[in-house]
Amino acid sequence: MRGAAQHISSQRTPFGHMPLQQQFIFKSAPFKECHASTIAETATGDLMAAWFGGTKEGAPDVGIWASRSRSGRWTKPVEVAKEQDTPCWNPVLFLGPDQAMWLFYKVGANPRSWSGAYLRSNDEGRSWSAPVILPAGLLGPIKNKPILASDGRVLCPTSVESYRAWTGWVESLNPDGTNWQRFGPIAYPGTNCGLIQPTLIEINPGRVRAFLRSTKLIGCICVADSMDGGRTWSPARRTVLPNPNSGIDAVRLSSGAVAMVYNHTDCARTPLNVAISHDHGETWGKPKVLEDGAGEYSYPAAIQTSDGLIHATYTYQRRKIRHCTFTEDWLNE
Repeated sequence: MRGAAQHISSQRTPFGHMPLQQQFIFKSAPFKECHASTIAETATGDLMAAWFGGTKEGAPDVGIWASRSRSGRWTKPVEVAKEQDTPCWNPVLFLGPDQAMWLFYKVGANPRSWSGAYLRSNDEGRSWSAPVILPAGLLGPIKNKPILASDGRVLCPTSVESYRAWTGWVESLNPDGTNWQRFGPIAYPGTNCGLIQPTLIEINPGRVRAFLRSTKLIGCICVADSMDGGRTWSPARRTVLPNPNSGIDAVRLSSGAVAMVYNHTDCARTPLNVAISHDHGETWGKPKVLEDGAGEYSYPAAIQTSDGLIHATYTYQRRKIRHCTFTEDWLNE
């Protein structure tokens, strides 16, 4: 199987004949289960990852945990956010243009009762500010990373899971954390209970595209477009990529291509795959396999680092977080 574990000696060295490399971020941890990872590159080229961990998803002891990597060595996980008797969810890391690292996350008994929150770090995640709870109605990025738009705004892909209504939105803010605004909805025609957890790319200045996770009612990844910087949105339409009501993430590469990490099935959270598109997601190449064993491999996060490598983290059987690194050339093979 192509998803066999391999430990890498360095994330910054040439690949040679190994276009796909994988490692676990930790071998053991003080929490029983973990999920919903995120990854970002720091200002100095290290990597940072975060996820939620505790007894099980939704348990009162679930907090946000984080680890840093330099030269392929991940530090021991540290709990960086916790609310008393209330679970934390879905961290999202984002390096702002001022080089401050943001850690967005959600707090609440379940997704219908979430409040958005964030921490900021000015030392690449070595220390964090006190938590800031966002005003009611604002959640921040719900699962996937924000993007810095060409007009200087930070665009956060978000969504709301309320009673009989799952819908995507976009929130924008200035890089200093001011002037929050909310735009949308991003919906599939004929239903308000179909799409959540967008992932964003900017195709060219002002033209933003959202890919969204769907419920099994729709059964595939959907796409919607904005021609005014994320303020108004077209109706969502289906892509050819299946989706089993599980998280996805896309990243626009420096070449202009788009890499999508997702479960290429409409019924399970395995296999976990990555595919490339050279026309902004209109058509896709044959998906590569990251994992195809029994169980759950899900909720990927994907970035391209300054050295051109593509990185993804994802849930591995709810017990660990796996990090993989691959090249665009491998996706094009």
